[in-house]
This record gives sequence, C-alpha cells and structure tokens, in this order.
Amino acid sequence: HIGKSRYVVLDWTGFSGGDLKVPGFQPLRRALGRLNHRQKFFFSTSLKLHTDQDKGDGNLKYILTGDGAGSLFIIDENTGDIHVAKKLDREEKSLYVLRAKAVDRKTGRQVEPESEFIIKIHDINDNEPKFTKDMYTASVPEMSGVGTSVIQVTATDADDANYGNSAKVVYSILQGQPYFSVDPETGIIKTALPDMSRENREQYQVVIQAKDMGGQMGGLSGTTTVNITLTDVNDNPPRFPQSTYQFSSPESASLGTPLGRIKANDLDVGENAATEYSISNGDGSDMFDIITDEDTQEGIITIKKQLDFENRMLYSLRVEAANTHPDPRFFHLGPFKDTALVKVSVEDVDEPPIFSRSSYIIEVDEDAKEGTIIGQVIAQDPDTTKNAIKYSVDRHTDLDRIFNIYSGNGSIFISKPLDREETPWHNITVIATEINNPKQSSQIPVFIRILDINDHAPEFAKYYETFVCENAKAGQLVQTVSAVDKDEPPRGHKFFFELVPEFAVHPNFSVVDNKDNTAGILTRRNGYSRSKMSTYLLPVLIFDNDYPIQSSTGTLTIRVCACDSRGNMQSCNAEALLLSAGLSTGALIAILLCIIILLVLVVLFAALKRQKKKEPLIISKDDVRDNIVTYNDEGGGEEDTQAFDIGTLRNPEAREESKMRRDVIPETIFQIRRTAPLWENIDVQDFIQRRLKENDLDPTAPPYDSLATYAYEGNDSIANSLSSLESLTMDGNQDYDYLSDWGPRFKKLADMYGGDDSDRD
Repeated sequence: HIGKSRYVVLDWTGFSGGDLKVPGFQPLRRALGRLNHRQKFFFSTSLKLHTDQDKGDGNLKYILTGDGAGSLFIIDENTGDIHVAKKLDREEKSLYVLRAKAVDRKTGRQVEPESEFIIKIHDINDNEPKFTKDMYTASVPEMSGVGTSVIQVTATDADDANYGNSAKVVYSILQGQPYFSVDPETGIIKTALPDMSRENREQYQVVIQAKDMGGQMGGLSGTTTVNITLTDVNDNPPRFPQSTYQFSSPESASLGTPLGRIKANDLDVGENAATEYSISNGDGSDMFDIITDEDTQEGIITIKKQLDFENRMLYSLRVEAANTHPDPRFFHLGPFKDTALVKVSVEDVDEPPIFSRSSYIIEVDEDAKEGTIIGQVIAQDPDTTKNAIKYSVDRHTDLDRIFNIYSGNGSIFISKPLDREETPWHNITVIATEINNPKQSSQIPVFIRILDINDHAPEFAKYYETFVCENAKAGQLVQTVSAVDKDEPPRGHKFFFELVPEFAVHPNFSVVDNKDNTAGILTRRNGYSRSKMSTYLLPVLIFDNDYPIQSSTGTLTIRVCACDSRGNMQSCNAEALLLSAGLSTGALIAILLCIIILLVLVVLFAALKRQKKKEPLIISKDDVRDNIVTYNDEGGGEEDTQAFDIGTLRNPEAREESKMRRDVIPETIFQIRRTAPLWENIDVQDFIQRRLKENDLDPTAPPYDSLATYAYEGNDSIANSLSSLESLTMDGNQDYDYLSDWGPRFKKLADMYGGDDSDRD
C-alpha cells in the first residue's frame, strides 16, 4: 500500500494463496504458486501495488523504479500489477531494491509519498560442484604403505552455503579402487594397497566425484580425473641373464683391447639401476680388466697384460655386478648384486721373434782387433713351430759399418778399428727375422761402450809464456805447469814431471813435481843477462802411471826480461818473442823489408792516381767530337754541365756570306815558347793541330778575329774570353805566366806558352 510504509521486504519464494498482508497496503488477493528463481515468469506471477487515492476511475498512474525496473520487473501503470519478465538467478543477484509511487495522470502530481521495497531471491540447488582442475597429475613412490597421501583435490559449489545443503560437497572415488581411496570431506587421495610395484604397473587413473546436498539423492555432482604415477625405488638387484659368457682373443691383441660386453639387467630405472662391474676372482684376474660403460650400464672386458697362446690358452673370470646406490629399506629383499662366469680363450697367431732381453749393453776395449767377437744377442720364435731366425744390423744406426753380426747365431764382431776418444759409445740396432716369414721381425737396441786404454801421452795443458827476470834469485818459482791426457783411466789421471835425461842436471832451471799433476819451474842461479842469453829452451818430460806408460816432451820457452824490484816485467828482448814463435833473425828482416816495399808501392800508386785526375778529359786520340763527354770520370763534375746545340754549329744561317779568304801576314813572327810536351799530351796536341789545319784549308772559314762558335760550354768562366788573344801577332816578349792562374782548364796552355825563353823550341 503506497504511502503507508517506506520499507517493505518481500521473500520471493512463492505463496500458497490468500491475502498478502503488508503494513500500509490494502489486502490483495494473490494466487501464487511456489516460486523459485529457476522458474520463468512472463507476466504469470505478479505483485499488485495500490493506494487509497485510487478511485478506480483511471486518473492515477503507477510508476516503478529501481533494480531491474522496466527490464526484469514490469508494472501495469493502470492497475499497479508487477510482473516478472525474465528468469531470476540468485548466484547472479540475490537482492533487488525497488521504489513505487502513484501520480495523477493529468497533473503529474504525486498523490502518495514514494515507497521502497526489497525483493530477496531465495536459493535453490541449481549448481553442481566443480573441481579447480579438469585433470590432476600426481606421483607416489612404489612400495609405499597403506594410507600414504598422494594428492588433494578440491571442488566448489556456487549455491548458498548458508541455505540448506545445496553447497555441502562430499567426495567419493568412482574409479581407481582398490588401489586408492579418497577422504569424503577433504578430498585427499591415499594409497589403499601396500607394496604396489612400479615394475608391475606404473600408471593409474583415478576418477573422483564431488556431490552436493551432502551426497544425498537428488544432489548435483561433478567429476575429475587424477593420473597417478608410481615412482621408482631401488627395490630390485641387478641380474645377469646368463650364468656363463664365452669370449676369445688373438694373442697379438694389444693392451686395452676390448674383448666383449656383458650386462646385468636391473628392473629399476635411473640412478637406482646404476651398476658397477668388477672381477671378484678367477685365474685371469691379473690378465684382464673390466670397466663400466655409464651410458649403457654394460661391463667391458679389456686386456690388462699381454696374452701368450704358448703360455696359456684359456682363462676363467668371476665377474660381479652390484648397484651403486642401494636402499637400506629393502636390504631384507636380498643382496643387490649378482655374479657370472666369463671364459676367455686365446687364439694362436704367428708372432715375431722375441729377444731374451729388452736391451743389451756390451763393453769392448778400444784396441780390440778387427774380427773380435764382442757379444751375442739371442732371439727365438715364440710360436710352437719354432721357425729359424737370422740376425742383421740396421745400417741406419751404423753408417760407418764399424760392427757386424753373424746372421746364424747373433754374435757381434768388430769390422773396423775403434777409437774411444772419437766415439766413446755406439748405439746400434739388431734385427731378428724369421727365415720362413720375413714379415715377422723384431729389433733390439745394443749399446756398445768403448773402454779406454792408455794410448795417448800427456801433454802441457796450454801454451805457457814464461819469463825470468834478470835479477831473479836462485830457487825462485818461474812457472807452474800442468798436463792433460785424452785417455780416461778408471782411477783418474796421475802425471809426473821431470827434465829429460840429457838435461837432468841443468845449470839454469830445475823442475819440481808437486805430486798433484802440476810441476814448478825454479831458477838454479842468481841473475840472468839478456845480452848473453835472451831465451832459454827447457825440455820437460811428462808421463803417466797407466799401463802401458805413455810420455811426451814439452819444451818451455823462457825469456829473460828486465823487471822492477817487485819482479814485474818491464821489457823483453824482441828476439825472444820471435824465437818462441819459431822465427829467425833473417826471417824477421825479410818480413820487415817486404812491409816497407809494400808501403812504398802504395804511396806511388796513390800519387799516380792523384796526378791522373788532373789530365785532360780526352782519353783517346780517335775520340774527336764537337763536345767531349767523359764517362769514366770518378771525381767531381765540371762547371759546364750543359751540352751545346750541334744544330747551331751546323746551321748555314750562322755562317757569314761566302767571301774570298784573305790571309794577313803578321808583321813580326815570334818563336812560340814551348815546353817539352809530355807523352800524356799527345792526344790533345793532335786534336788541336788537326782542327787548326781544317780551318786553315776551309775557304769559308771566318776571319781570324771573327767569332767562331765551336761549342757552348756553359756560362762565362772567371777568365776572360780567349777570342781576344792574338797569339800570332803579339810581341815575342809576351808573358804567359798568368795562364797558370786561370785554373786546371788552362793548364795545357800554361804548359805550352808559359816558362822562360830557354824552355822554348
């Protein structure tokens, strides 16, 4: 009843009939069945609004606003009947707040205050339980006990948990029994059987159902699938599929060669199936070895020692396979290892000869005669056939063919003389070859040591430059000498020193043996004179104590020198030095004369070379050219480096007009002062005379004082032009000495015209 109440709550669950008593509303007859939000109401179920101001004349209009007004709830504006137009869903919206009012149609004035009411939708069981996952995956170790938790599944129901049992979910197992069970309230899946074996069955599929209404009949349900895998544990020992294995190998197989593989099967997987192989016992445990292939879990039998068919043909091995990661929980099931017997047969092959030793060392005296047998090598055929063997020396190891061997018995003998001082050791290789099968051969190193004999005499360790002071006293030590010997006696060297017998009593010097392989040279008198004897030759006898005794004589050259008071040498006679070198005085004079002559020749040669550099550039009288070019000039170049233009000299335009030649006889003819020409100047004189004659006979030649260009020799010289010289018309007393001041290019003119009158022709 509009206007009587501002807030009305209606439970829209259905009515059984009768009047709807609402405070402030007039009684309304409602014919409503039991309603729920699953039903569809299309104007079939209604709620009527009414106001006391409604006279039934149609002047009032009812208006409904709020949640779902106009779409879900529709009101008849004339009668106030409210109809449900669509399906109600509590899970989508459980409460609707509506407002109703009545207004005058004509004026639009509200005749009653607006009233508000709430429509609450009651829940019904219209949603089935749903699991959080469509499919679950879980695992549990095999051999687990009963009740071992595997996984928990969860299902939810969208219905109202506070209203009845619509949302009360109960779990049950539909598939997977009797292996697994599920807790009906928590959804935890557990093992239901003890000691389930992965080796028998690894995968299980369990179907779990969740049902609402507490699992009662009529409740809705949902299902899910759980895939359960049994994980492996080490509950199975390795087992060989057979108790005995057979293998064979040729006796020539190298060490480490694999003979075969064996494998113990383990039903477990991964780390639980890891197996280690070993040889526990057997007569071949020291001949063979076994290693584990980590990838295939197989045992590989290999050769540990060299096989020999003639020594043994069959071996037996006891091989053991054991887990590397046993689980103590399952020790009660038995030992986690297994054994098998392995038999290996050795096959015979044709083998090369075998020497009795791995190497030979032979010693021989260096004075052994050719043909002497120094040792023997022995080899034999290891095969049962015992083939004959021949011996030989690898000549690559004995290029000088010092040794040889008897092919039948392996005896080594000397074929050339030995010398320990040259080669103390010889390393040769001996080859043994089967006669019936030359491909089968072997070789052995033979080390031959040459033993020393006393065949070298000791001698001075070095050349001694010995001197004695003129003021030396008797008994003074002059020199300490030592000796060396190419031999190597086993007990070391022992040398003795003394004067040769014919000089046993020497008036000037004595030899004192120091008993330590050295000796001292002592003076036997006071004072020595260089003027009387500048050099003394002292023969010293050196011998050893080996057998046979070897000796030699070494001569010391002792010079007499001038010394200061402290015995320091100041000067010695030069002749003593020469005598020590084995030269006489005459030889020295000859050498000095040769040196002086050689120096004189060098000086003369240098002087000639210096003089030749000042000669004219023309080196051949046949070399007459308009321009002189010298190619073998080794000195500095001249100032005139530009060649003349030969075309200018031969240009007809450069000549004057053809005229009759008029010779002018000079008034006075002077004899030209000449110096005796040297033989080196003949070429230059011939050239000048020839050129002068050609010009005298040429009718077209220019006058004497006219300019005639013969060659362009560069810029003007520091001297004046020669065209002003009138050599044939000048006075006889003309002084030409100034030509020598004009430089090297006018040297020839200075030689020809310079000097006194007494030098002229």
